[in-house]
Amino acid sequence: MGGGPDFPCPREEEPAGKDDNEHLWGVVDMGSNGIRLSVTNLAPPTSRILPTLVSYRLDVSLYSAQYDDETGERIPIPQDVIDTIIGGLLRFRVICNDLNVPKKQIRIIATEATRTAVNSEEYRKAIKNATGLTVEMLGKEEEGYVGALGVASGFSNVSGIVMDLGGGSTQITWMVAREGKVRVSPKGSVSFPYGAAALTKRLGDLKKGKSSEEGDKAVAKLRDEMEDNFASAYEQLKIPEDLMEQAKAEGGFRLYLSGGGFRGWGYLLLYMNQIKGNQGNHHPYPISLINGYTASKKKFEDVETLKKVAREAEDIFRVSDRRRGQVPAVAFLVNALSKSTPHGIKEAHFCQGGVREGVMFRELSQEIKDYDPLEVGTLRYAHESANAMSDLIFNAIPKDSTKGGRKFPDSFNRHVIHAFTNVMYVHVPMNKEAASTAALYTTSTGFMSGIHGVSHADRALLALMLEARYEGELPPREVDFKRALENILTPEEVWWSRYLGEVGQLIGAIYPAGIIDEKNPRLKIDAEWASDFGKKHHKEGLRLILSIKEVKKDKMMMKDTLEELAREIRKVGKKKNWVGGRNGWGMAIDYKIKEVNNLCA
Repeated sequence: MGGGPDFPCPREEEPAGKDDNEHLWGVVDMGSNGIRLSVTNLAPPTSRILPTLVSYRLDVSLYSAQYDDETGERIPIPQDVIDTIIGGLLRFRVICNDLNVPKKQIRIIATEATRTAVNSEEYRKAIKNATGLTVEMLGKEEEGYVGALGVASGFSNVSGIVMDLGGGSTQITWMVAREGKVRVSPKGSVSFPYGAAALTKRLGDLKKGKSSEEGDKAVAKLRDEMEDNFASAYEQLKIPEDLMEQAKAEGGFRLYLSGGGFRGWGYLLLYMNQIKGNQGNHHPYPISLINGYTASKKKFEDVETLKKVAREAEDIFRVSDRRRGQVPAVAFLVNALSKSTPHGIKEAHFCQGGVREGVMFRELSQEIKDYDPLEVGTLRYAHESANAMSDLIFNAIPKDSTKGGRKFPDSFNRHVIHAFTNVMYVHVPMNKEAASTAALYTTSTGFMSGIHGVSHADRALLALMLEARYEGELPPREVDFKRALENILTPEEVWWSRYLGEVGQLIGAIYPAGIIDEKNPRLKIDAEWASDFGKKHHKEGLRLILSIKEVKKDKMMMKDTLEELAREIRKVGKKKNWVGGRNGWGMAIDYKIKEVNNLCA
C-alpha cells in the first residue's frame, strides 16, 4: 500500500475545438438489433474513459428486416429500410460536421446482420453512394475480439469469460485484463448464431405447426446443441490453467456480459432490485447504470422470475417491447450457458462496452490504456496537491498486521483514494444543507455518473466517503438512499468509508485551499493498530497520530482545530456508530496530537 500511483499521473488537456479536431471520432455500430451512432473525443489522457460528445440510437432491426412477416423466409434488406438507414447516416454526417469531426475519422462498423445479408454488397454500395462512407465489415472472430476490448474499456480489471449477445449472433472468449494490458484467447473468439433476435425466431419456428410434444422435443434438441457448442467453445478457446484454477477456487467463472440482449437481462435484474425495495423488502438498489452492475449467480440464473417480470410488468426502465419479446430466448441461452460452463458461474458483470467501445479502445496507445478510468475521470476536478493529500489519507491507514487478523480492505486501492482526493473540494462552495447530499449522489447521478469504467462498488465507496467528508449529515429523505449504497458493500467497507471520509474532512479544514507546501507542511498523519484503550469493550482498534509543527504561540490555533476534528473522527469508533449498531462491525479509534520540530523528517 502506498500513496503514489505506479505510473505517472496524466495531466488534463483542453477538449478539442475547431482548431484541434484530430482526436474526434464518429463511429456507427451497425448491429443486428439497432444502430448506435456516437462522437467520441480521444484526446489524451481522458481518452481512457472514451468521453462521448454525442450518442444516440437508430431503432432499426436489420435482423428482423431480413425475414418476411408472413412466410418467415429470408429476404433481402428492403429498400425502405435501406432508405431509413441512409437518412440516419446523412443526419449523422451533419452532426459530425457541426462538431468538426474529420471525414476520415467517421467509421461505420457492421456486424452479423450486414455480413450475412442476402443483398449485403448492394446495401453497402447504396450507403457508400449516398453518404460517401465505407461500411467496414467485422468477421466472426474479430467481432468477438473487438467486443471483448469494449468490455476491457469499461473495467480496471477483468478476469473471466466474456460474452457479447447481439441480435444475430453471440460471441464468447476469455479475458484477463489488468490496468490496460489485455490478454485474450489466441483464437480470438467463438461465434454462434444464437443472437437474441435469431434465437427468438428459431424457438418460434421450432414450435410452429407442431404438436406440443413435437415442439418440446425440437426445443430440447436445440438446448442440447447449444450446451454442446458452448462446452466445445471452452475447449477451443484454451482457457489458461490459472484462470481455470481461479474459477475452481471461487466456485465458478466471472462472466462479463455485453450486447443488447445481455444488457436487457441486466436491466431486468436492476428493476427487480429496485421494485422489491419499494415493496418494503429492502432498500431499493441505488444505482441505475448498467455498466459495472454485478448480479450473483442465484439472481442471474433465476430465469423463471425474470420471464414473469418481463411478461407482467407495465413499464421496465430501459427495456423496450422488443427486448421484452426476446427475454424467453435470452433465458433459454442463460440456462444452456449455466449448464455448460466449467465449474459453473460465480457472478455476472454487465458492461456498457461493445463494438463501438472496442473499436475506440483499440485506437488508444498502451500508455493511455495503462491509466485507471477512475483516476482519469476525476482529474479535471483535482487541486494541485491532490497526490499529496492521497499520501495523507494512506498514512491514516495502519500498516497491515497479522495480529488479531486485522487488515485494511483491498477495495480501497490507490485508484479509489486518488479519485477521492481529486474530487474532495468540488462541493466546498455549497452550503451545509446541500453539500453532503450532493456528494452522496455524485457517482450515481452527478458529475461522476458518466465516467466509463467504474464498478458500482467503487461508486458506492466514493459516494459514502464524500458524504462523510462533508460532516455526513443528511436530511431524512436521503437516509434510505445512503443505506441502499451501504448495502452494496461489506460492513467493513462501510465503516472504513466513514473513517476515511472524516479524515478527508480534517485534511480539508487544515488545507482549505487544497494546496500543500510540501517543503513546509502544516500536518503529518500516521496511524497504528492499538489495543491499549483501557476499556474491556474496546479491546482493539486504531490510533490516529496527528503531528504539527511546534511553535511557541500557535497563531493558527492548529492544535485546537485538530482536537475538535479528531474528536469527530473518534466518534466513528463508538460502538453506537458501528455498522449495524453495537453488535455490528467497527473498531475503537483513539488519537494523539504531537508537536514536533520538523514535519519533513
